[in-house]
Amino acid sequence: MFGAAAAAPARPTYNPNQDIEVAVPPDLDSISSISWSPVANFLLASSWNNSVYVWDVQGNGQTVPKAQLKDHQQPVLCAAWHPDGNKVFSGGCDKTVRLWDLATNQSVQVAAHDQPVKNCFYVPSMNLLLTSSWDKTIKFWDTRSPTAAFSQTLPERVYAMDVNYPLAVIATADRNLIVYNLTNPQQPHLTSPSQLKYQTRAVSCFPDKSGFLVGSIEGRVAVQHVDPTQATSKNFTFKCHRDGNDIYAVNSMVFHPVHGTFATAGSDGTYNFWDKDSKQRLKAQVKCMYSTIPAPITSAAFNRDGSIYAYALSYDWSRGFSEYQPANMKSTILLHATKDDEVKAKPKAAAAPIQSGRRN
Repeated sequence: MFGAAAAAPARPTYNPNQDIEVAVPPDLDSISSISWSPVANFLLASSWNNSVYVWDVQGNGQTVPKAQLKDHQQPVLCAAWHPDGNKVFSGGCDKTVRLWDLATNQSVQVAAHDQPVKNCFYVPSMNLLLTSSWDKTIKFWDTRSPTAAFSQTLPERVYAMDVNYPLAVIATADRNLIVYNLTNPQQPHLTSPSQLKYQTRAVSCFPDKSGFLVGSIEGRVAVQHVDPTQATSKNFTFKCHRDGNDIYAVNSMVFHPVHGTFATAGSDGTYNFWDKDSKQRLKAQVKCMYSTIPAPITSAAFNRDGSIYAYALSYDWSRGFSEYQPANMKSTILLHATKDDEVKAKPKAAAAPIQSGRRN
């Protein structure tokens, strides 16, 4: 059974929670994204070493390398599954998006931008690929055509994006949040400034599509609703991923597919589970460390039934080149077997309350 205890040597400092480590290649560079197949326990990761990887995560926790794509010419910033689970989209600094057929291990270019591609999502309800870029555009693609079906010009570069049809949320470099109703993608449904004062790092749509989370470099998350009539009563922000006076970026926010709670992960090397509706933290995990400094968690994802939480550790360059120590800063992926007391909502008195507020 996944997560069962087994005799093992002492865990490295980057794995204090005794989670299962994926069998990653030795040349793996910083990890830009991870995600799970919608049909099986296959784990997808994109990396700054120009590659995309897929592993088969078996029931006993063993991870078996399944495939690797090396067709990108520059770092890969994003990757996403096709809903059939047999194909993968990936995009990055070579300004292209490729469609990778896992059965044949062949890929073809299906989209392009004038600057690096930051995000890609396949939207089954539209039968279109949605891409965003630092060229200040989002584009919709029929992958059978070399030209975009249509595109939208944005006021600034895209820093983060999430899609839960028909809701799409885009965070731009000027701290604006642009919300689209994809049943009418020709114009934004709503544009508003972020509740947070500093650069946006991640956004995540609610499961019920009524709103979204916003995470920033200031160690804070905003809970925001699309309906402006709910903003006063239901919108709030809270602090997280802080250690005394040290404040770290929130790099990932993902919702549990069954219980609707969510996990945050940050550059402080921790991941926490939360319930936004009761404004509580459900569980805090022990900090992952690279020797004497935190091991940043750059991306994370629940598998399709929420039984596994995968998170990627890699240097995020926030401390600059002078602090990078490749021999002591392994890029890797860890798998955490979730427990009910971590991801199921609790009565308010049973969990630590979120410290809400709009500033600090």
